This record gives sequence, C-alpha cells and structure tokens, in this order.
Amino acid sequence: MKIMKMRCAVATLSLSVLFGLMAGCTPPVEDEETKDVTEESGQPAAAEPKSYAEDAAFLIENTDGFELKSSDGSSITVVPAYQGRVMTSGFASGGAGNGWLNYDLIEKGEFTPHISPFGGEDRFWMGPEGGQYAIFFQPDTEFTVDDWQTPDFIDTSGYDYTKVSASEAVFTHSAVFKNWSGFEFSVDVLRTVRVKEAGAAGSELGVELPEGVDVVAYETENVVKNSGDAPWAKETGLLSVWILGMLKPSDTTTVVVPYNEGDVDDLGKIVTDNYFGKVPSDRLKDM
Repeated sequence: MKIMKMRCAVATLSLSVLFGLMAGCTPPVEDEETKDVTEESGQPAAAEPKSYAEDAAFLIENTDGFELKSSDGSSITVVPAYQGRVMTSGFASGGAGNGWLNYDLIEKGEFTPHISPFGGEDRFWMGPEGGQYAIFFQPDTEFTVDDWQTPDFIDTSGYDYTKVSASEAVFTHSAVFKNWSGFEFSVDVLRTVRVKEAGAAGSELGVELPEGVDVVAYETENVVKNSGDAPWAKETGLLSVWILGMLKPSDTTTVVVPYNEGDVDDLGKIVTDNYFGKVPSDRLKDM
C-alpha cells in the first residue's frame, strides 16, 4: 500500500488601513492586445475587480459551491464539482475576492477540450504531465498538444464531501487511470480544506501579525492512497501531487516562498524559474 500526503497552507495578507487590498487588483488595460486577451479569459481587464461577496454569490448560483468561514469572519468558497477546489477567499473587512475566476466558462457550465480552465486559488493536481510515465497521455498516443488531456479526476469529476462544518470540509474521490506506458493506477483521494483564524495562522507561520493587517488563511491537506493490488514502482511510473493556484493579478502582488537552506546538489534547486518561459530576474528576490 502506498500513501502520498501533501499539505498546502495559504495566508493572504492585506494592509487594509494604508494601502487597501494588496491581492486581487486588476491592472489597467495598456493596449488593445492586452484587452483582447484578458476579455477572452472571462473577466475584462478594464473592469473593477469583483468583491469577494460578488464572487461567492456567483459561484453559489452557478455551481454547487458553498462557503467556509473562520471564527474571525474571513471566508473561502469551495466547489465540490471542481474537485473540492478553493475558488476564492475574502477578508472579514470585505474587499475584492482573491481568486481568479473564469466567469464566462463557469456560467456556461461546459467543459472544454484538453482542460477546463475555471480558475480558483487552490486546486488538487497530479503528474507527471509528460514523458513515458505521463498520466496526461493515453498509451500509444503522440506527445502532442492534440493528444494531451487532463485526467477526468483532476478536471471534470466532482468530489463527494463526507464532512462539512463551519470552517472545514472533507472530500473523497476514487479513480482508475493509466499512464502512457500502460500501467494502471487505482487511487483514492482524501482532500481536507480548513479555514483558519488569523492568530492560528500567525502562530503556525512563526510571525506576529501587526495591527491593521487583514488576513484570510486556509490550508488544504491532500492524501493519495493506492487502492489497487499492484504496488507503485519507479520501473512502471510514479505519481506526484501538486497544488495549483490562480490569483487576481496586481502590480503590487508579492508571493513569499519559504525554502530550506543547504547544498543545492543535495536539496535541489530553490525555484524553477523557467516553467513555460523564463521568469525575469527582477521579479525574483532572495530575502
């Protein structure tokens, strides 16, 4: 039996007194090309960012989504149909929602070829995507975009929820699928989503949050279990667990990524900065 477990914690901070909402501000349109691209995504760039309350109401109306709330009033909206995805989060004091949502596609309620980009802040994902052990290519297919397909269990399949409280929801799902080499996986997924109050989030991060800072914090715990008879082995291909997030863009958004110091040869490189294109060096700062 093989069990994989991943825990992802998110804390979004806003200096509401001095600067307003630091996450979720849509940049102004600079030219027609930018305008066209952003409008096709489902949320026009020229529009003011929607509030969390508007985002949550839209999701609840158009999906099976529901809210989880912390004791201090911050909130997230979770959608079981989208694999228990955290779609957006909001501060107790109000303001824009933090998650990017593809309004047009969600409202249509349709899936699209290869992947359905509904958006969302925290989604469960698995790999590998490419190579001889890829789960995004069926056996005997070519490694081309036409044959690349996101597996149903991380794209179009809804998850059951077995427990829901004011601040926590537990989701389960079972799936059977093959990698490109033909090995069949039988997988049980257990996903837990929790909203946390600011004090608890600060303690876990080892920081003291100053007065005047709005916080919405949540964590997801994702456990993958081999429910089949065949063991998972390097020779037939292994699986990886990712967490993907899409946030509303802003000229002032800052992402803090903690890492363990040490020899890169032993620990691996600190950050992959060339995934789907090189990240400019002026956007990466070692603190």
